[in-house]
Amino acid sequence: MKSFLKYLKSAVMLTVLMLVVCGLAYPAALTGIGQAVFPHQANGSLVTAEGEKTTESDKAIGSAIVGQDFSGDARYFQGRVSGVNYNVYTQEDKEDGTYAGVGSGGSNLAPSNEELKKRVEDSVEQFLKEHPDVKKGEIPADLLTASGSGMDPDITPESAKIQIPAIAEATGLSERELEDIVSRNTAGKTLGVFGHERVNVLKCNLEVAKALGEI
Repeated sequence: MKSFLKYLKSAVMLTVLMLVVCGLAYPAALTGIGQAVFPHQANGSLVTAEGEKTTESDKAIGSAIVGQDFSGDARYFQGRVSGVNYNVYTQEDKEDGTYAGVGSGGSNLAPSNEELKKRVEDSVEQFLKEHPDVKKGEIPADLLTASGSGMDPDITPESAKIQIPAIAEATGLSERELEDIVSRNTAGKTLGVFGHERVNVLKCNLEVAKALGEI
């Protein structure tokens, strides 16, 4: 019995210790370090009409690391296909239960799935309709395929550049202006080695909106 109580006491003490260390001290330390060293990233990489959110009074209009839906407006760059529709919802969706809350994810459809094939074919048809000067084989793959998270904020430089002629026609901005916008919002490979060059869609569209005098 004494041996049992001894082991029980040790187990309880270890449980309490790990609760304090892993459940309180460790998260508090990471939160403190994040706020001190990387406050912008730790708070969600929020973006305002003027750039990065720096104060509580700044009104955020999006996040640099979470994609948004810009479909339906020819004046703006379009992002990747989203399996969760970038969590776009209306008040009616919330009330009738259609919108289940913020989340991410892909469709999990196999390449052989007829539904996926139909979705890609529809995406190709729509893109060619909006960009009549582009041939089917020229459409970059990332504009037709969904990301694993369904909330990818970036596209490849090729995907941005192929949209420029249509956006120039819809906005009246010159192709050179739009090329400069894409260039300013293109990030290189991580540490110069990992990943690939990427263009942030939200930041590009913010500059387009500013050039049009909308913000």
